[in-house]
Amino acid sequence: MAQGSRQIQSQAQQQIQTLSPQQILVVKLLELPAVELEDRVHAELLENPALEEGKEESTSDETTPAETSEGEMEGDTDYDSLSDYLTEDDIPDYKLQENNRSKGEQAEEIPFSDATSFYEILREQLGERNLTEHQRELAEYLIGSLDDDGLLRKSLESIGDELAIYAGINATEEELEEALRIVQDFDPPGLGARSLQECLLIQIRRKKQSHGTDPLLETEEEIISECYEEFTRKHWEKIIKKLGLDEEHFYKALEEITKLNPRPGASLGEAIGRNLQQIVPDFIVDTYDDGTINISLNNRNLPELRMSRDFTEMVEEHTKNKANQSKESKEAMMFLKQKMDAAQGFIDAVKQRQNTLMTTMQAIIDLQRPFFLEGDESLLRPMILKDVAERTGLDISTISRVSNSKYVQTNYGIYPLKFFFSDGYTTEDGEEMSVREIRKILKECIDSEDKKKPLTDDELAEILKEKGYPIARRTVAKYRQQLNIPVARLRK
Repeated sequence: MAQGSRQIQSQAQQQIQTLSPQQILVVKLLELPAVELEDRVHAELLENPALEEGKEESTSDETTPAETSEGEMEGDTDYDSLSDYLTEDDIPDYKLQENNRSKGEQAEEIPFSDATSFYEILREQLGERNLTEHQRELAEYLIGSLDDDGLLRKSLESIGDELAIYAGINATEEELEEALRIVQDFDPPGLGARSLQECLLIQIRRKKQSHGTDPLLETEEEIISECYEEFTRKHWEKIIKKLGLDEEHFYKALEEITKLNPRPGASLGEAIGRNLQQIVPDFIVDTYDDGTINISLNNRNLPELRMSRDFTEMVEEHTKNKANQSKESKEAMMFLKQKMDAAQGFIDAVKQRQNTLMTTMQAIIDLQRPFFLEGDESLLRPMILKDVAERTGLDISTISRVSNSKYVQTNYGIYPLKFFFSDGYTTEDGEEMSVREIRKILKECIDSEDKKKPLTDDELAEILKEKGYPIARRTVAKYRQQLNIPVARLRK
């Protein structure tokens, strides 16, 4: 019996969230700290002739361009009215010049280290590879996602989501894996690793590629790949027994492993450069004796932005003569309009960034008001991104972008915004405490212990319980690790 085949067509509705180019611009500007925003604004001024520095000057006896265009363009719908561009909104009501000093105070330039960004170095290496455009886009995004240590702390799944939402790039996890392998092949070895274990393995395997077969390198790889947990706990005897190694050979391999770099990104100068440069705060918060708290943006050297007058006059001229325009003239008009749209969009995006930053910082001050009045860290209350998001009506991801890489100058010093966020804990008396306060108490307990007989995590948990903080031993271990304090046997 002959068998036939059937083709079936079906339709399905799928809702996909995408951001407009304007929304993507706002997101990107929101992530930038003050210094990088300056660079971005100056780059936009160079790139877009429709955007310029300065304040718009107008006189009452002049006919506004908007009025002129309305009369001349009446009855014609080929082009939008210039009133879309030449209203008073062209002069933004935000001020992009520094205004946080008294009149007699002199402006000071803040020196920065001229260390080369390791992101720039990696992009140079990327440019030397023969890749498809899609591979290059994915690799460049992965490079931008590395932390100061050169490690990738995000999952490929979350990076894939970010690419789809913010960059409009669809990528499978397999494609991202392939792009990550390309980045991991860059120098110095270990870049792009997703964990310290992977970072060490990449370096060992790179050495194997250049040195060929080497029993010592084979042992190093075995130790890290098969006994990593024991390695981190310094259980040397267990490793020797598990792998059946000669003791002398093992310690030679261990010595070589300790020479590997757990922070390959720092060796390229980025993290060092950041430590050398003085921090430029994004916010200035002044607290006065009467309890008043004032907040302002530290806008430093940003110029005031406006639409270019010369550029708009060119558009007016094209508009007047559009009846006799050639194809080339119409294309020129479209170019001019695109540049004007981009300029207005950039002005609006900067304005929205400033408003979002101020709204977020005000919410943080409201939630942590006791600290800003007294400067006492013990007064910091538990606060997470969700708390600020609910108070401002903004999305949690927006609050995360604002708090990342931003600093605030207070009467008590300069703090990263992340400093004000911490989880909460409720004591037996029902009092809500910041995890930071519990870590402080834990550190005090360890500092006052008998160094000949250090307290174990179980003993520390018991002491904290007596003080009214009944937390589990594993929680004590987590807080101890966050404080970079080793286990009891290594504190002797």
